[in-house]
Amino acid sequence: MEALAVRLTQLDSHAEGALRVIMFYDTLMRRRVDLPALARASAGLAECVAGIRLHGTGRAIRISPDGTEARTPPGPASTTDTILLDDEEIGTVWLERPGAHNELDAVLLERLAIAAAAVVERYGPARTTMADPALVELVVSSDSDEAARTRALRLLGFAAGLPVRVVAVRTRLPLDHVAALLCPARPVKAAAVADVGVILATTLDPDRFPAGVRAGIGAAESPDRSWLQARAALRFTTPRLPVVRHEELGALALLADVPEAAARDNADVAAVDRIAGSPEDLETLDTYCAVGSLRRAAELLHLHHSSVARRLDQIGKVLGIELTEPTGLFRARLALTTWRLLNG
Repeated sequence: MEALAVRLTQLDSHAEGALRVIMFYDTLMRRRVDLPALARASAGLAECVAGIRLHGTGRAIRISPDGTEARTPPGPASTTDTILLDDEEIGTVWLERPGAHNELDAVLLERLAIAAAAVVERYGPARTTMADPALVELVVSSDSDEAARTRALRLLGFAAGLPVRVVAVRTRLPLDHVAALLCPARPVKAAAVADVGVILATTLDPDRFPAGVRAGIGAAESPDRSWLQARAALRFTTPRLPVVRHEELGALALLADVPEAAARDNADVAAVDRIAGSPEDLETLDTYCAVGSLRRAAELLHLHHSSVARRLDQIGKVLGIELTEPTGLFRARLALTTWRLLNG
């Protein structure tokens, strides 16, 4: 290396400067610095504001030459370069140099981009909850190969080999707020994919879902399989049961695979559809099916048990089912669940 340095210094001062920049970043990479430290070192070397932005986080790191976070409004970048990891563009680095740029700026940014890619590969991006939807989709898509899935998980900040659970969510609350509540101390990422919120987490506590959230939780298998399970479990959620684990559905999960036409043609399901025209009757049937007890249903509905008995008698006639019999109750539960799957 020293012999090379001697030969380069004999060429011109630009070559000597370029070599010093390369050696500077080689030293930083050996010290395994993080992104903020890289930005601080770069700003000091360049004597102007240096910035790093990762597409997966959307957050920009801007550092002044004095090593503090840049407080001034972002100025136009005098020089930029892209951060590449496995031939994929994952971010941008830049300098905000007032006036004419330095002839070594291009070399500096090239080495900064290489160093930033190494940091991301080693540690993952800075902590954030919301993630690039494209990366999340790569993780959960059944069309992704394992290499692409592993790379996407690494870019999202998940360590290799850790099981990742997938949650399908419908909520009016901010998705990052829900995700942060679920897994406050471990890696967690969230993004909207198509019409459903997706949360990726190594661990989660189902009891931490806030009110008003519907969620289906997949098992800790491969993320693409877990995503299919989470989407299916989400279909089984109700106001009374807003969070459903796929692994707890058991044989009920098979209902999600019943062809829609066959389900709608079923006489019991068609009868529930007729009852659904009366919210009062539907609530009574739902409550009774959930608890399996006339008196308990009356308590939950705040009605006298005789009033509930009369309602169930009328509902049973429409269904053609004796609801007080175990077989009839099972049929009603099955038909009601299937009807919900059909109607979201």
